[in-house]
Amino acid sequence: MRKCVSFILLIAMCLGAARAQEMHCAVSVNSQKLLSSTQGYQTTDKRVFESMKQALEDFVNGRRWTTLELQEGERLECSLSLILSERSTLTDFKGQLSLQLRRPVYGSTYTTGLFNYVESADFLFTYNENQPLDFDPNTFYGNLSSAVAYYVYIMLGMYFDSFGPNGGEPFYEMARTVCQTADAQQQYKGWSGRESQRARYWFMENHTNSAYTALHSVYYSYHRMGLDLMTKDQPQARRNIIDALQQLQQVHKTRSGLLSVQQFVDVKISELVSIFTPAPADEQKQVYDIIRDISPVNAAKLKGFAQK
Repeated sequence: MRKCVSFILLIAMCLGAARAQEMHCAVSVNSQKLLSSTQGYQTTDKRVFESMKQALEDFVNGRRWTTLELQEGERLECSLSLILSERSTLTDFKGQLSLQLRRPVYGSTYTTGLFNYVESADFLFTYNENQPLDFDPNTFYGNLSSAVAYYVYIMLGMYFDSFGPNGGEPFYEMARTVCQTADAQQQYKGWSGRESQRARYWFMENHTNSAYTALHSVYYSYHRMGLDLMTKDQPQARRNIIDALQQLQQVHKTRSGLLSVQQFVDVKISELVSIFTPAPADEQKQVYDIIRDISPVNAAKLKGFAQK
């Protein structure tokens, strides 16, 4: 039954509907490197970059990504930055994608980071001025629309995992479809797990591999059972956050160096410092030992906890 419901949801997500959109994404296109370089075309003409920014805004914010009915205040707050570095023809570009997603915390004005990721600087794509971005999960229309759609589904997965057990599952499955469709073209880098440990493939793989199912619980335990409880019961909230970190540690022990695990720690490390600085010494020591095991480089930011 669960698989049947998920399948129906996936089909509905693909078809879409003319209702309130889910994403509230701030989009920027940085062309300074192009405008300051010497290339064989009119670099002072900024219209194509303005057109690109508008196309991305319309694509992310104007498209229906789920069948869920969200109120205006429930839309996902995120940002997407495209930093352009090369333009080989009038329509062929090279750049770098940067994405951030934040989640509101219940009973407060605080928002917590869910996703903060910067791709490698070799993102290649084609863009035609004043053309909208086309997309279908089972059809490859272009590297720009596929890459952005892939990350939208990854962010939706993380967001809904943080509100309900396995809430993000159907969105990770959509990311899998986008990834497989793009990789089948064998035209652009970034889609194959054979390339590097930072390929787009790995975010999808980490969240759909049955060996790492605890990742979904990590997001729920940390956010819904942890942060959302902070205004009511801080000691219990901290215990639940430690439980989430222990689950993350178990995923790490299953396979070290997972991209999604490292991304989680990178996003949360400053927040953990803030949450546990006033906590009892034994809790600080627990957090330090877990982070030292998962991400030694981030453990340095908790060095004050190590002496407890």
